[in-house]
Amino acid sequence: MIKNENNNSKSVIENWQKVNTQVAMAGEQANRPEADVTLLAVSKTKPAEMVATLAEQGQCHFGENYLQEAIEKINSLKANTDCEDIVWHYIGSIQRNKTRDIAENFDWVQTVERDIIAKRLNNQRPEALPPLNVLIQVNIDNEDSKSGCLSAELPELISTIKGYKRLQLRGLMIIPAKSDTNAFARTKQLFEDVKGAHPELSKWDTLSMGMSGDMVEAIAEGSTMVRVGTAIFGERS
Repeated sequence: MIKNENNNSKSVIENWQKVNTQVAMAGEQANRPEADVTLLAVSKTKPAEMVATLAEQGQCHFGENYLQEAIEKINSLKANTDCEDIVWHYIGSIQRNKTRDIAENFDWVQTVERDIIAKRLNNQRPEALPPLNVLIQVNIDNEDSKSGCLSAELPELISTIKGYKRLQLRGLMIIPAKSDTNAFARTKQLFEDVKGAHPELSKWDTLSMGMSGDMVEAIAEGSTMVRVGTAIFGERS
């Protein structure tokens, strides 16, 4: 087992506990059950030892942006019995030449934005693994600098993805503009619109929005998953 008892490890545990408390309080203030919001610890650029430290504390969901770094962590932790329950989320941009490695190594992909990527993930997902959970990333503010499909493109993309047998469509993910104070509410409405239009999507249950600086506001507006890196692990390397 990987054991870290140094001050850095203790600091990460303390930060993680504080974030868990903040998430629980935000949910309580929004009159939502405690289990309604999942904390995704964004561990990009952080060593596998830090991931193992939090896994030993009971943190299950970890998010990674950089594929090669993530695969190295995933492989290095496979032999650690304390890390058997880790659920790996890919939250970085997806290029065509990355889809096979993503499909073979991750449990979730949160950044699907176009059909060609979804199709490749579906075709390359090993039959021995359960369907890959996917979220559609929506460019909620139509920003040129941001990835994600436009809201107007969402219906067609959903209709396509739901036909892929090796993918399980779960919901939406956004990275809103800092100046947009209404993005969370608009995305929640978009999420509910899809749910109403597609009752056949039995696992349409995940709304990934909110990070270290705005997770409380996101939870108040209906987020079911917050992606927190800096508040847990400190500044990125």
